[in-house]
Amino acid sequence: MNKTYYLISVTCIAILITSCVSQNRFNRVSQKANLLESEKIVNEEKLKNCISEREKLLEQGALMSIENDKLKKDTLERGIYQRKIQQNYSILNETYDKVLKNQDRMQAYSNEELTKREKELFASEKRINQLQTDVQAREERVKHLEKVLAEKDEAVNNLKSKVSNALLNFKEKDLTVVVKNGKVYVSLSEQLLFNSGSIDINPEGVEPLRKLATALKDQQDISIMVEGHTDNVPIAKGKAGVKDNWDLSVLRATSIAKILTEAGVSPTKVIPSGRSEYSPIAEGNSAEARQKNRRTEIILTPKLDELFKILEAQ
Repeated sequence: MNKTYYLISVTCIAILITSCVSQNRFNRVSQKANLLESEKIVNEEKLKNCISEREKLLEQGALMSIENDKLKKDTLERGIYQRKIQQNYSILNETYDKVLKNQDRMQAYSNEELTKREKELFASEKRINQLQTDVQAREERVKHLEKVLAEKDEAVNNLKSKVSNALLNFKEKDLTVVVKNGKVYVSLSEQLLFNSGSIDINPEGVEPLRKLATALKDQQDISIMVEGHTDNVPIAKGKAGVKDNWDLSVLRATSIAKILTEAGVSPTKVIPSGRSEYSPIAEGNSAEARQKNRRTEIILTPKLDELFKILEAQ
């Protein structure tokens, strides 16, 4: 293209020179040549740009080809990965279906078990409530029992004080008053009441018995047990109406019971009994031990009807 423009220019100049063209026409031709030269420069620049653009496009094409290969590879890998995912998804769906079925079975079992547990819980709560009610009732009975026992202990102590005051002037060696096992024991020695082997009460022995009867005749809620006790020496033969120590202990207790009832104690409250030699308070065969064992015990027991009712209700 450069050579073409050059030849055109030289030809035009030669024609102008040889043909002796006018100056104006020459100028026009010259301007046209200049314009063509300018276009030539512009076109050359465009050509360079086109070549450069082509090289860039070729580079981009190469890059795109590489990228396309990568995409193909990625597409292949993603296809494999997708198939694995689909396979895993199918397995997951199967597993999920199994889980749902198991869950349904477990739910049914859980509901059944829950109903069973609820029934057991209800029964347990019912038993607990009943136990609480029973415990409360038992606590009330225990409180009542404690109150009755306290009242009984108070009555026993008051009875002991009353009896002790009534018998205050008698010697301790001949007469003692103690509380034992919730009862008042009035123990009278043989020498205070009887001569040896006799069932008749001495005149000096009648006084403490009458004082005791005075203290007891207004006591409505007691029972009176009169127990005769002997030592282990057999009774001498020939005693009227007395064959052995059994007879002696019972008849002595009966003699004392009669004195008490004659002095005002209700016969319905008095129980005479004999223990012979079989309930000693002193061991051994010494004179002192035998003297202690020869005694009469008057046992005063408060009536425990209310206490027995409470115990029977337990």
